[in-house]
Amino acid sequence: MHFSKLLLTSLATLAVAQPVHHLHQKRDPAQVMVTQRYTKVVTAGAGAETPAAQQQQQQNNNNNDAAQNKQAQQQSTTMATSVAPASSSSAAASSSAPSSASSGSSDSGSSSGSSDPSGSGITYSPYSSNGGCKSANEVKSDVSKLSEYSVIRIYGVDCDQVKNVYNALGDNQKVMLGIFEVGNLENDLKTMKDGVNGNWDKVHSVSIGNELVNGGQAKPSEVKDMVSKGKSTLKGFGYNGPVVATDTFIATINNPELCDVGDYIAINAHAYFDGNVEASGAGKWVKEQINRVKDTCGGDKKIYVTESGWPSKGDTNGKAVPSPENLKTAVKSIKNEVGDQVCLFSAFNDMWKSPGYLNVEQYWGILSD
Repeated sequence: MHFSKLLLTSLATLAVAQPVHHLHQKRDPAQVMVTQRYTKVVTAGAGAETPAAQQQQQQNNNNNDAAQNKQAQQQSTTMATSVAPASSSSAAASSSAPSSASSGSSDSGSSSGSSDPSGSGITYSPYSSNGGCKSANEVKSDVSKLSEYSVIRIYGVDCDQVKNVYNALGDNQKVMLGIFEVGNLENDLKTMKDGVNGNWDKVHSVSIGNELVNGGQAKPSEVKDMVSKGKSTLKGFGYNGPVVATDTFIATINNPELCDVGDYIAINAHAYFDGNVEASGAGKWVKEQINRVKDTCGGDKKIYVTESGWPSKGDTNGKAVPSPENLKTAVKSIKNEVGDQVCLFSAFNDMWKSPGYLNVEQYWGILSD
């Protein structure tokens, strides 16, 4: 068969058979837009190192010079859709929720940590509607509204967010810290250490990167190296708790090497992007994806969903309809099914983002009106 015809046939087969999944973006750069197009030859039915087909629009500001960008730290926006195998209607193995929240504290300046990541969580970003940094008092006010959640996940180290969120935590709360831009890993980890003032007692875990494989930004082997380097650096800073790399459930299924990368398996899973799930079935769907990952990875390593939610506004995606009522319905369903295995996405609407894929990126806020 002619090469071009084979390529088109393979991609068409995948597109028909598989629904779209999406990578949440972080922060919109102020100035530079870079569009990258990727062409990948895919053989239908064969395994793939990364999700089989992607339509990706990326913005990356890591190398902008100061003349173009005078902000102290620019964040990148990555918008990606990756073709994902259709969710299974059932899973062979049932997931078992971890029995207790991650605990373990030690003398100030060190942490013994645990690889049991369980805890009802929620994600939080400390940015105002125009993309600026919220003040320490604003962050404190926001975090005070999240008292029902035992884990608060943040994504980066800019805007003094590590310090501000850490200082705002309640007595029974921990923070899942993150490095979003992995190009300056060691310095950002030092910023993280300074943010907690060397006291890791309230740190749930640390994530190196977010959806790097799903977004086509790194291979699983590269992610493994980043996590290994990050863990070594953090150990030197007195942190001995869990270190992971978060990626989508489908990237993990398609790349089983990711199962071995972190101290637990961290996956993002949004039923809305499946297109075949109504809001009332979101929790069951998330549980099915946990079971699929469990089947893929085997072993007894814990699985924690680091993002799952539903938009309140945007375009309908098959059976998935964004609305405030459906957001509430989906969140209730997720809590009922996998409440202590998930970080809900997200605390508040993110108006600093662009509308993004299906015009939903700004509207995942659980506490927003």
